[in-house]
Order: sequence, then C-alpha cells, then structure tokens
Amino acid sequence: MNRTPDGSAEAVVLLDSVHKLYGSGKNRVAALDGVSIGLRPGTFTAVMGPSGSGKSTFLHCAAGLDRPTSGSVRLDGVELSGLKERELTKLRRERVGFVFQAFNLMPALSVRDNVTLPLRLAGRRPKAAEVDEVIERVGLASRQKHRPGELSGGQQQRVAIARALVTRPAVVFGDEPTGALDTRTAREVLGLLREAVQWSGQTIVMVTHDPVAAAHADRTLFLADGKIVDSLERPTADMVAERMTHLGAWADEQVHGGQSGAAR
Repeated sequence: MNRTPDGSAEAVVLLDSVHKLYGSGKNRVAALDGVSIGLRPGTFTAVMGPSGSGKSTFLHCAAGLDRPTSGSVRLDGVELSGLKERELTKLRRERVGFVFQAFNLMPALSVRDNVTLPLRLAGRRPKAAEVDEVIERVGLASRQKHRPGELSGGQQQRVAIARALVTRPAVVFGDEPTGALDTRTAREVLGLLREAVQWSGQTIVMVTHDPVAAAHADRTLFLADGKIVDSLERPTADMVAERMTHLGAWADEQVHGGQSGAAR
C-alpha cells in the first residue's frame, strides 16, 4: 500500500513516487522505495518502523532537508525539486517548524529570545501578543527570562515547541521529540503537540519508535524497507505495538532490552 489515497489536491505534504538511494553498485541501498502519500492540513501523523526502515529519510525528504533521488515532494503547494538551496532554506524557515530529540536551544539566550529567533532570522519583527500567546500555551509564561540551563528537559522541549509554532508554519516535523524525556514529561509534551493541532489547526508529522507517542496521532504510518506497508487511523498504543510486532521491530527491541523513547 505504497500509494495511499488522501485527497492529494488538499495535502499540505505530498510525496509522489519518492525514491532515495544511497551508495552505488552492490552497495546501493534504497532508503525510500517509491513512497507516495498525502498528509492533510490540521492532522497529526506518526511515522514508525524498524531501525533502518526509512523513517528519518522520509522526514528529511518531506521537510526539504534532503533531496530525493527521484519522485516529487510538494510542501504547502510548492514543488521542492525546482528550488535552489537558498529558496529551499527560505521555505523551511518560513513554512516549516522542527522539534528534535535534542532541544537545540541557544544557551546564552532567554526563553523568549529562543522562541523568537526564527522570526528574527527571517527578518520579521516578533509581535509581542503572538509570542506571549505561544509561550503561555506551552506553560512557560513565568519562565520567559530564564536561560535553557535553568530549565528542566521537559521545559526545554516546551521552548523548542513554542519556537516551532511561533512562525505559524504549514507543518511541524518532529524527530523523536520525546526521546530524551521521562514518561510523564513525554506525555505532557505530546499533549502540547496534540493541542496545537486542535487549537490552531497545526499539521504535525512525527517520527517515533514509541507506541504511546504514536497513540497521540490521528494516524500512524508504518515503514519497512523504505515502503509504507501499513497505516492505522485513531491508533491506540496497544494497536501500534501489535502492528510493530508483525514488522519484527517491536519484538526485537524487547529482546535486546530496548525501551521506548518516552520511558528513557
């Protein structure tokens, strides 16, 4: 099921027959093998799969961080393949938000200055009321003058979420955003992402290996060997874990003593 009908005309992220190859000759590896998928605005999509299944490559190609070997990627109606590097950088800065496992905050800047940094880089003057709103939404109104080193891990990730949301991007991409957090904090952060979809119609695409994290999404896509092999609507953690067992990854993680990102 590598082609999933999703109303592609309405999709804010649209991949069409995307291949991504690494290496050459006998060493050639297909990280993505003809992926076609459309993701609608105002939805929360989780992407799961075994190690090496193509999850990160999917995210990087969808977000314009990496160029596919062949196929088409459209982001907010813009075909990425025709853009020069400077144009691609501008598009990412203005239309894409990122939340990573590592918080990637500037240690010398306050919470407020970290949140407004993307706007300043884009040459836009931050509107105080909008910045106040997003910082309040993530529960850090009383911590605006603090620096990252004075915050807990969960609070730092909240800053990263506010920074991703402040530009009102077309899409927020999350790469294991709860991977460095304890279980309780991870659920709080996932709740914030879920709320962003509900309060502002934000579109979120999140790579994770944690079934509990995936259960916060509207839909979970499963990748294996560079292909989308399954999907679940309105997933529960148990449903996701059961599907992963069939892919072999979830069982392997348990055998090797691995724990989900939210439990670390």
